[in-house]
Amino acid sequence: QVQLVESGGGSVQAGGSLRLSCTASAISGYHMGWFRQAPGKEREGVASIGTDDYTTYADSVKGRFTISRDNAKNTLYLEMNSLKPEDTAMYFCASSPLRLTRLTGLGTKWYTVWGQGTQVTVSL
Repeated sequence: QVQLVESGGGSVQAGGSLRLSCTASAISGYHMGWFRQAPGKEREGVASIGTDDYTTYADSVKGRFTISRDNAKNTLYLEMNSLKPEDTAMYFCASSPLRLTRLTGLGTKWYTVWGQGTQVTVSL
């Protein structure tokens, strides 16, 4: 069973940057994703990356966030730039054994293993 541990969250001012990391027991062979959940809202997909490094992004983060993976280090990353207050949320990484597509990569139901999350707070 894959285990995931997120890190890198924190508090920043609007316009700032953060880099989240997700260390796993194994990521090679898995479709990986970043999700976030704000208080009172449903968990939503932010970005995903396939085993072939094909990436998918939510419209709200396109051009600002970059997902990447280092299979040798069993680590998933999310580089977040130009952060906005609406990016404030708990961020989770997750893995899926399925080959997901542009249409399914941001869907929470396709992911079977989740980390505990790391908080990101963006203030004005």
